[in-house]
Amino acid sequence: MIALVSVHRNGKRPRDFSVFIRAELSWFLGLGTAAIFLGTGSRLVEIIAHPVALMVVFLWLFAVILWSAVSVARHADCLAIKWGEPYGTLVLTLSAITIEVVMISTAMLHGENNPTLGRDAIFAVVMIALNGFVGLSLLIGGLRHREQYYNLQGVNSYLNVIMTLAVLGLVLPNFTTTTGGPTFSTEQQIFFIVVTLFLYAIFLLIQTMRHRGYFTESEQAGLAASTDHHSLHVQSTAFHASMLLLYLIVVILLAEKFAIPLDNSMEKFGLPQAFGGAMIAALVLTPEGIGAIQATLRNQLQRSINILLGSVLATIGLTIPAVLTISLVTKRPVLLGVQGGNLPLLLLTLAASVVTFTSRKTNVLQGCVHLLLFAVFVLLIFAP
Repeated sequence: MIALVSVHRNGKRPRDFSVFIRAELSWFLGLGTAAIFLGTGSRLVEIIAHPVALMVVFLWLFAVILWSAVSVARHADCLAIKWGEPYGTLVLTLSAITIEVVMISTAMLHGENNPTLGRDAIFAVVMIALNGFVGLSLLIGGLRHREQYYNLQGVNSYLNVIMTLAVLGLVLPNFTTTTGGPTFSTEQQIFFIVVTLFLYAIFLLIQTMRHRGYFTESEQAGLAASTDHHSLHVQSTAFHASMLLLYLIVVILLAEKFAIPLDNSMEKFGLPQAFGGAMIAALVLTPEGIGAIQATLRNQLQRSINILLGSVLATIGLTIPAVLTISLVTKRPVLLGVQGGNLPLLLLTLAASVVTFTSRKTNVLQGCVHLLLFAVFVLLIFAP
C-alpha cells in the first residue's frame, strides 16, 4: 500500500499512462471507430442514397485506417531496430499484405461481382511501389546523398522472383487458351497457387536464414548510414509485438468495413474500376512508403529496398493465391491478365527496375525515370 501511494504521489504511473495514451491515440480512435461500425451493423457502410454521407463515411474510415496503419509501421520499425534486418521489414510487409487481402476479399464478395478488383489492386501495388515510392526514394536519396549503395545480391533475388511471378500471374493469363479471356482454368489456378506459395516460402528461407546477409546494408552504405532512427522510442520486444498485433486487429476490422463504402462509391459516382484497386494499394502502401523514404533519408537504401520490393513480392506471392482461392471457393470468375496500355507499362516497369538495379549504387536520374512511369500509371486510370 505504501509503495502504491508513493508511486501515485510521485506521479510516475499516471504520467506514464498519459504518455502511452498520447503515443497510441490512433489505436483508441481506431478501436472506437470499429466499435461504432460493428455496433451499427451495415447501416453506416451501406449508405448509398445520400452521396455526402457516403463520402463522409468513406473519408472517416480511410483516415482512421491510414493513421492506424502508420502506427503499425512505427512498431514494425521498432522491431526492426530490435531484431535487425530483414526481420523487421518482413513483419511490416506481412502485416500490410494481411490488410490488403482482407480488403480485396471483402470488396470481391460485396454486392455485384467485380472480377477485376484483385488484379487492379495487385497491379496498382506493383506500380505504386516500383515506380512511385522507388522513384521518390531514389530522387530524394540522390538529392541528399548524391549516390546511394545497396546489396546487389539481395536486389537481384527480389527482382528475379518478382519478374517470374508477375509475368506468370499478370501476363500469362492473356495467352492461355483453355479458357476464354485473361483467366486461368481450375487446374491452372490450383497449379499457380501451389507453385507461387512454394516459391515465396523458398524466398523467405533465403531471406531470413540461408543468405540473410544479402538483405543487409552493403559495406559502403554501412559506413555512410546514420544511426539515427528518427527519434523512435524503442521499448521491449514484447511491447512492440503486442501493440503491432493490436493495431493489426483494429485495421483488419476497419478494412473489412472500408471495402463496402469503397465499392458503393465507385458505383454511385461512376468511377473507373481501376480506381478502387489504386485506393486499396495506396492505403496499404502509404505506411511502408513513409518508412522507405525515411530510411532513404538516413542513407539506408537497403532497408528502403527491402520494404518496397518486399511489398511487391508479398503482394504477388500471397495476394494472387488468395484471390484465386476465393475464386475457387465461391465459383466467381477472376480476371488476372493485365490488358490495354497497362500490359506494356508493366513490362516496361520490370525492365526499368532491372536496369536501375544493375550496379551497386543509384542516383537522381533513375528516380526520375520511375516517377515518369508512375505518372503514366495514374494517367491510364482515368484515360485508358
